[in-house]
Amino acid sequence: MPRLPGCTSSTHGRTRCPRGCQAQAQSRFGLRTIAATGKTQVNAVSSSSALRRLAAPGLVLLMTVAIVLWAWPESLPLWRSVAIVSAWAGSGLLAASLLLMVREPHLAQLLGGLENMYRWHHRSGILAYVLLLCHPLALTLDSWLESPQLAWQMLAPWAHSWPVWLGWAALLLLMFGLSVTFVLRLPYRLWRHLHFSLGLGVLLGLAHVYALLGGVTLLLVLLVAAALALGWRLIASDLGVAAHPYRVTQVSHPSGASIEIRLAPCAGSLAVSPGQFVLAAFNDGPHFHGCGEYHPFSVSAIHADHSLSLNIKAFGPCTQKLQQLETDVLVRLQGPFGIFLDSLPAAPQLWVAGGIGITPFIAELRAHPRSQPTTLLYLFRNAAEAAFLDELTALSTADPKFELLAQAGERGLPDFAAMLEKIGQLQARVVYICGPAPMVNALLPHLQQAGISDTAIHFEKFDFR
Repeated sequence: MPRLPGCTSSTHGRTRCPRGCQAQAQSRFGLRTIAATGKTQVNAVSSSSALRRLAAPGLVLLMTVAIVLWAWPESLPLWRSVAIVSAWAGSGLLAASLLLMVREPHLAQLLGGLENMYRWHHRSGILAYVLLLCHPLALTLDSWLESPQLAWQMLAPWAHSWPVWLGWAALLLLMFGLSVTFVLRLPYRLWRHLHFSLGLGVLLGLAHVYALLGGVTLLLVLLVAAALALGWRLIASDLGVAAHPYRVTQVSHPSGASIEIRLAPCAGSLAVSPGQFVLAAFNDGPHFHGCGEYHPFSVSAIHADHSLSLNIKAFGPCTQKLQQLETDVLVRLQGPFGIFLDSLPAAPQLWVAGGIGITPFIAELRAHPRSQPTTLLYLFRNAAEAAFLDELTALSTADPKFELLAQAGERGLPDFAAMLEKIGQLQARVVYICGPAPMVNALLPHLQQAGISDTAIHFEKFDFR
């Protein structure tokens, strides 16, 4: 674990004031003005968000098509052509998948957020495996037309030289890595270590092609790009070389199942906006043993002294330990990530929070007074688990443009249809949802039936590792 510098500096660096606020010193929450109005602003925000989310699949498509066009076979039998195209298309998808694995804030912002990058990282990896599996099968079919015995030899690794062994080893590693990712439900630490077998499989696959074809420029570019992507992820992200050091200065308990911690920067501070999250790894303290793994936590407050607050609920073994966190523990932060509440429109809004999903909304409420009518539908199991409920009630009393609808429910999902009937101007609202994936999936059809377009619905699920 990298050693963190001491927290003795009084210079905290620069923190970006969210959404261009220029008068933060005039108010505890800052001031926020919006010049655009009405539906034009909503459409502009939705279009910008949609374009960024299309950047990741666009990158995957561009890299794959470019490589296939470069390697397109001419005057070859059908199945041999299929084998060549599937191999190069799979290689392009693997290269794109590795790039989408890089955990870098600016890249994530360009590609529609870290969750969007991970989604397309998984999709391109699966499609790459399917295409690469077609490669030896197509070669076998091509050989079958000449001789069945030759076809069986094509499927036998021991009948070939070491470059072919590399290809089979790559396929086996990809098969193993995908099984670990999508079939088995393993503890996070074990899953993370085994997941790197996919990266090794990519390198072996590219080495297989390089050994067969020699020093082709495109192959060299792909090998270097793959090595750089894996190196960045391992060294800068997983080992935390690019992380920012912070120190725990305060620990509070907003609910019986979560803690809120305040973190002061030891050197330069992160430029965080409400609605974003960071990846945090906690060191050991005098009476606390951190797990040392990076986990995502939403920012619950951004303070004037450049410190941050995080809300942490006990879900797994690591977050269970964090409930006993003490002050002066050193923390490494990466980020910020997320575009969930980026560029809120000048239109009425509906916020829906499930459990710990209240965190990005409380950060926004603490940072800015409401400029548009906003209704928060807050869903939780019971009052003991309702973090920030008293503060939210006070904010709704003080701000006439902010309405709080709190709903407790111990079992199952609530009656969303009945809840939505209580909300005025529903079709005119832009909707933001943050909560567990089952809640989000259950709510979306009700919103669509109520006449809210897909472009006016934004959500984050707690379903990625």
